Amino acid sequence: MTNTWTPTKVRYLESLLTERDSQILADLERFRALSTRLVQRLHFPAGPHGLHATVPTATRLANRVLLRLEAHGFIARIDRRVGGPLRGSAATVWHLAATGERLLRARRGEAGRRRFVTPSRDFLAHTLAVAEFAVTVEEAELGNALDVLELDTEPSCWRPFQSALGVVTLKPDLFLVVANSEVEAHIFVEIDRGTEHLPAVLKKCRTYQQYRQTGIEQARSGVFPAVLWITPEAERARKIRTAIRREPELPADLFSICAEADALPALQSLLSPSTTD
Repeated sequence: MTNTWTPTKVRYLESLLTERDSQILADLERFRALSTRLVQRLHFPAGPHGLHATVPTATRLANRVLLRLEAHGFIARIDRRVGGPLRGSAATVWHLAATGERLLRARRGEAGRRRFVTPSRDFLAHTLAVAEFAVTVEEAELGNALDVLELDTEPSCWRPFQSALGVVTLKPDLFLVVANSEVEAHIFVEIDRGTEHLPAVLKKCRTYQQYRQTGIEQARSGVFPAVLWITPEAERARKIRTAIRREPELPADLFSICAEADALPALQSLLSPSTTD
């Protein structure tokens, strides 16, 4: 095969992919990086609501598919480990390789390609933490705990707006619209890894308040989303909550702060009628 991306080459590459393969490539583009375990949870679910009886069986199948996609050049491993409980193949982290990235662009009629730069350990840890929460939300939908009406990742969830200092872009980690049988909630999500100093966190909170005051989001959807900060542990959540309450220009009811272990209950609490506009 030549390096020219002819229609024939695109058709050949398409022939190598199943529908699930294509969904995996799309999720790697959407989240930028995924571990084998996250791919398994998204596309090879196990347990009462899943396709497979056990997690080990599902993981073996996921790994087999990922190795095949790697062999065809659609995906590649990120040669950088991050901390966490996973070991072995479940902890391998994947990204779109050149062939996979260019194929997705070709499907959309886009030219060019994106240059991959190996992420720093902190950036990768944050990227995987964002993906972890998003997968948890999608699993909650699978378990009928809530409905996910919208889940936007970066950069599609970003919100540019005009401020006194020029154009500012609010950059949430995720934007969610979730619902239950009674209410619908719009939520900006911030995944805090405990690496930012509190002044940087408060600056981001002020940007949310500035954006809220423009009325752009309210004109679009009728409400301004809640802002959910998810921290590594309860003590960090307490510090952020206290810092926000000490800032008179920040409306405390705009922000919900919780530890990672309590993230899903905190999200579900935002579906209470008393917490929605």
